[in-house]
Amino acid sequence: MERSRSEKRSFRQKKGVYGDELHSDSAALIDFMRTASSRKKKPVLTKEEEERIFAEYHYTGATTNIHPLLSSLVNYTHPVKFSGFDVAEVNNLHFHMSSFSESTGLGYLKQSAPEFVNYNKRQPSRIYPKGARVDSSNFLPQIFWNAGCQMVSLNFQTPDVYMQLNMGKFEYNGGSGYLLKPDFLRRPDRTFDPFSESPVDGVIAAHCSVRVISGQFLSDRKIGTYVEVEMYGLPTDTIRKEHKTKVIPSNGLNPVYNEDPFVFRKVVLPELAVLRFAVYDENGKQLGQRILPLDGLQAGYRHISLRSDTNQSFILSPVLFVQIVIKTYVPDELSGLVDALADPKAFLSEQKKRQEALQHMGVDDSDIPDVPNTKNMALRNMKQPPRQNGSSADLLANNSQPGTARSEQMSSMMTSSTIRSPNEQQAPVAVDKFKVDPIEVDDLRRDKAFAKLLKKFQKDLDDLRKKHQKQRDSIQKQQQTNVDKLITNNRRSTKKEKGSRRSLTASVSSGCGSTTGSVPVGICSPSGPSTSGSVAPSTPGACNSDGTGSPATAGSPVPHDLINNDRVRSLVNTQTGEWSAMVRRHDEEEFELKKGQLKEQFDLLKKLMSEAQKNQMQALKLRLEAEGKDLKQTQTKKSMEDAKVIQLDKGIKTKAERDRRVKELNEKNLKMFVEERKRLAMKAQKHEEQLTKRHLDQLEQLEKDFQKALEVEVGNYKEEQLAAQPTSVV
Repeated sequence: MERSRSEKRSFRQKKGVYGDELHSDSAALIDFMRTASSRKKKPVLTKEEEERIFAEYHYTGATTNIHPLLSSLVNYTHPVKFSGFDVAEVNNLHFHMSSFSESTGLGYLKQSAPEFVNYNKRQPSRIYPKGARVDSSNFLPQIFWNAGCQMVSLNFQTPDVYMQLNMGKFEYNGGSGYLLKPDFLRRPDRTFDPFSESPVDGVIAAHCSVRVISGQFLSDRKIGTYVEVEMYGLPTDTIRKEHKTKVIPSNGLNPVYNEDPFVFRKVVLPELAVLRFAVYDENGKQLGQRILPLDGLQAGYRHISLRSDTNQSFILSPVLFVQIVIKTYVPDELSGLVDALADPKAFLSEQKKRQEALQHMGVDDSDIPDVPNTKNMALRNMKQPPRQNGSSADLLANNSQPGTARSEQMSSMMTSSTIRSPNEQQAPVAVDKFKVDPIEVDDLRRDKAFAKLLKKFQKDLDDLRKKHQKQRDSIQKQQQTNVDKLITNNRRSTKKEKGSRRSLTASVSSGCGSTTGSVPVGICSPSGPSTSGSVAPSTPGACNSDGTGSPATAGSPVPHDLINNDRVRSLVNTQTGEWSAMVRRHDEEEFELKKGQLKEQFDLLKKLMSEAQKNQMQALKLRLEAEGKDLKQTQTKKSMEDAKVIQLDKGIKTKAERDRRVKELNEKNLKMFVEERKRLAMKAQKHEEQLTKRHLDQLEQLEKDFQKALEVEVGNYKEEQLAAQPTSVV
């Protein structure tokens, strides 16, 4: 009793060692069994101890009804409920195993096949038949083997084809029940899709042909027999119920079939493929079968011993005599090259064949002169296509009216930076459907809208200059009137002064008398006193008292008293300032008008360039769509031609093989055209990016040209203002 209590205490002490109750219970039971076995006594648990184990046991797996003693013995894997591929990847526990029913596994395989393969690379999975199989039938395990599932459970009580496939596959590797999965189903750096129809990277597709020659000891009865050859593997490699020999009647001992080879043209994954040989009597009853892995077969003439439905050997083993050919798969378009490489002597060059044919006809090779190769003559004579930049200026380039000299002078600064050299235009280049010529500003200037704008600018400038001329004429007339009034007033005051001076002189001369040699009154000489005896005409107003002449007419010289007159000086200064201010104002208004016109020119050119760029982009997209339509038409035409060739091929005997060849060619064409579309799309995208960059550069260059033209206009205006001097018209 003490011993059992100590064992119970040790059982309890082991609970915290392994981290959870499941492992502690198993460890305790193992220790207890080891102790009992060491003493050579059977372990006996009382009812109370068993109840205590049940009370302390907490099972968290997918199955709820399991004996804790049985669960404690399983310590290699931990069954868990499947929560998702992403959760399993995060946990990354290789000893966790989830179970899937047949239907659930097919659902995951259909939706997330690559994820299912990666899951099986990391941890095991188990597949079991669905509950609806009440007749104990089986499903095809090859589907889940392709995904890397480690344990695929079947109903062993039903020895059908699927069970035979399972037993035949695991017969190898010494019958140990373990097979190493292929490399691409184990390495985490490889991606594999079990529904792939194209060769996997690093795996070479195989070509297999089987010719059934004869059979021995197939049956001890005198009955007709025939042989079926099937292949199981990937969905694209699986071929069932297609290849079978004709029925040899009344001979079950040594029938001779001598059929044409059964060809499996393209085996994508030979490591997953198996061959099944089955012999049936004329009533469809199976007489024997054998499952052989394709990668384990050897080419040549072979005897294949058959097995029973339960994969057991017969006492007198029936045998099939076959010829097996296994080689690397070569596409049809490369078969000639492979044959030439395999036997170079059998394939002479085309020129050599022609030379031998001519010699056979009696033509000597020395009599044939060398002629130039005209293969690319069409390319040499190919003309360069007309330039289309997508703008409306191209359509109106010949009909547009040139602008005036003034408008050309104003817009000469905003020129395009893109210039083509004559050599570049004349160079023969290949025609590129997506090539787009650059947009030139000169072409945009010939646009009808731009020519109309230039006419409007010239009209506005002419109207402004007419307005300025009217203002100048008005101010000039007003200033002349003021000057005339001032001169008139000055004359009146001068006459009054002269009259008073004359009266004063007359009174003085009458009192003093006449003197020989004196100068008469009213006579003046601007050059000094006159000589004796000279007499000057006594014309009123002929000269002033100070000896300066009076302006008798408007064109006469300005009198000296007017120049020194303050009122005249003030009037001249006022009129000069008024005229100079008017001239500056006119220059400023003309400058602002020109600056505004430059801005409007830039806006219009920018708008025209944007429209041209938009047209270019649309034209590029239309070309891509047209090219895509051409590719689709070419693909359809090629598929129809290939299907027609296959239909006319007499070497293809079965409809399934013909359909398979058509499907293979369609997939090949589809892959080829998809790659072509990708290449075309990448090329179009590259052209679009280049075109967008070119458009941005053109807009940026247009902006720079506008800023440069504006700076030149501002510089000219400032120079004119600095060089200007006060002016007057009077």
